[in-house]
Amino acid sequence: MATHGGTTTSYWAANTELASAPLQGDATCDACVIGAGMAGLSVAYELAASGASVIVLDADTAGAGETGRTTAHLMTAFDDRYFHIEDHLGREAAHMIAQSHAAAIDRIETICTAESIACGFERVDGYLFVESPEDEEVLAKEFEAAHRAGLVDVERVSAVQTGKAVLPSALRFPRQGQLHPLKYLGGLIEAIRRRGGQVYGRTRATGVEDGSPTSVLTANGHRIRAGSVVVATNTPFIDRFAIHTKQAAYRTFVVGMKVRRGDMPNCQFWDTPDPYHYVRIAGDLDADHQLLISGGEDHKVGQADDADARFARLIRWTQQRFPVMDDPLYRWSGQVMEPVDGVAFIGRNPGDAHVYVVTGDSGNGITHGAIAGMLICDLVRGRDNAWAALYDPSRRSLSAALEYARENANVAARYADWLGGAAATALDAIAPGEGHVVKAIGRHVAAFRNQDGVLHTFDAACPHLKCMVQWNSLEKSFDCPCHGSRFGPDGAVLHGPANVGLKRIDVSSDTEQR
Repeated sequence: MATHGGTTTSYWAANTELASAPLQGDATCDACVIGAGMAGLSVAYELAASGASVIVLDADTAGAGETGRTTAHLMTAFDDRYFHIEDHLGREAAHMIAQSHAAAIDRIETICTAESIACGFERVDGYLFVESPEDEEVLAKEFEAAHRAGLVDVERVSAVQTGKAVLPSALRFPRQGQLHPLKYLGGLIEAIRRRGGQVYGRTRATGVEDGSPTSVLTANGHRIRAGSVVVATNTPFIDRFAIHTKQAAYRTFVVGMKVRRGDMPNCQFWDTPDPYHYVRIAGDLDADHQLLISGGEDHKVGQADDADARFARLIRWTQQRFPVMDDPLYRWSGQVMEPVDGVAFIGRNPGDAHVYVVTGDSGNGITHGAIAGMLICDLVRGRDNAWAALYDPSRRSLSAALEYARENANVAARYADWLGGAAATALDAIAPGEGHVVKAIGRHVAAFRNQDGVLHTFDAACPHLKCMVQWNSLEKSFDCPCHGSRFGPDGAVLHGPANVGLKRIDVSSDTEQR
């Protein structure tokens, strides 16, 4: 069963589906949450628990987006490093990140217990490791910064056993967390419904109008009036520039491989190079074997189409360090939003009074989702929250100006794609099940041929800001290299910030198909 993020299927999604009926008419509520992933359902749960009436909408099914494609590490270890945060935002910001991440893991554990959610939640040690003397300085700086941030139980260790190799030097982060993300979402949905909330699938929100009340418009013509709206769709579809110039979209790759029970410790592992890698035990395959999942080898969305090579490198890296067996049982990819200063955007949408956003997961989406639940609930309820300024989507980080300029220069460069030729592949040479961006009838065309041989053709311009999409042969999608929008082979939008699909065109007459 593939999720709407593409054609590959994650270990989590292979055996878990969270179906919900579509919305059938207009509705009113205290809070409408758009997006039924970790962030959206965490926010909805906290609001419902506080007594609010809640409606959740998802264009597909709950968890069918990026939550179903995560590796579900719950971490106080921070992907963008505490010493970098100190440099960009100061020591107090690093302290707040450590505090909020620890609180998020605690909150998930509390909810699992209170709501009797059987999702395999457990506490495990995590190891940030280096493999060369040249990288020792990274550990030394991060050790000191983590302690200054309040993580005083982090310790430097050596000779860490993986079951296949000995890692010479690492930082041990105790009491990290992990779970089955879709089973956790299923428990949240049940808890929300017990409190009178509603969760609707197959209901795409197409617009949000701020006001008192706010309004959410859906693709099937229904309107929801709400006191507040929360857009938790991995990246918001309601803004053209405000958030999207401050973060970049990356594809990350994951393999699931068999390991004999007891051959390696049940821990999390993260390395320090670029591209980085991350590892955990996901669950039991049978009485004698478990599944190890290993991820990494990222690239910017739409700026590479070499998944086989990335999977090969990831498999080789994993085999060299962990006692995995045989070929991968699973392989999939997901999308990660990287903010320029390393900190997520969680709070009031810039320029709005009653609309909130959650984005910028930076590889820590499950942890950030739980943070969003607590923080946005406080904001909606008018309560103070010590983390609000840190995660404010309107913030400006002047110390991250160089990274901001670099990422936006990369985006600007992608518009030069329109000046060059598209793929040399001819329309009639596109094989069934494949797509290409080609030059036809004097324009750039995104073309896909289905298994029946029928050719589907679209304007190659992303509807968001007109960057030229590129073909993703792994997930069978057209991906925008500017801000990460993605579209299915039928042109339908899979991932924002675009909120409409690619425009169909007739290549025989250059007339738009209506």
